[in-house]
Amino acid sequence: MKLRSRQWEDPEFNLISLVDVVLMLLVFFMMTTHFIQNTSLTVELPTASVAPSPQPLAGVEVTIDAQDHYYINQKAVSGTSPDAVRAAILAVAGERRDLPIILRADARSSNQSVVTVMDVAGGLGFTQLQILTTKPAAQQ
Repeated sequence: MKLRSRQWEDPEFNLISLVDVVLMLLVFFMMTTHFIQNTSLTVELPTASVAPSPQPLAGVEVTIDAQDHYYINQKAVSGTSPDAVRAAILAVAGERRDLPIILRADARSSNQSVVTVMDVAGGLGFTQLQILTTKPAAQQ
């Protein structure tokens, strides 16, 4: 019986699959980084650089203060529910749906209170919405 020693083969690394994994990780990190940048935007509202319109305001004025209390034409609305806002707008506007809704919201009020007014006004059939803003402090 003749025993022959085996020739030792050098190990090889298969770099093709390693490159595939690295490229997949690169694509993954590029995609997640893109989403992180979109959520880090800061928005400062409500200021606008456009000059206010010289015409007098005629419509249903809805004011929201910093504590999310509603006022319709300077009269307080009892409650903060959409039904209370709906009843107050209907009491002022009656059957007229051609009047604009003039929204004057405090910058510290919640977005939900602004969306509530917009939703109620749209549900009642109002098609004109004006959002009042102020000029930035540097431009005044």
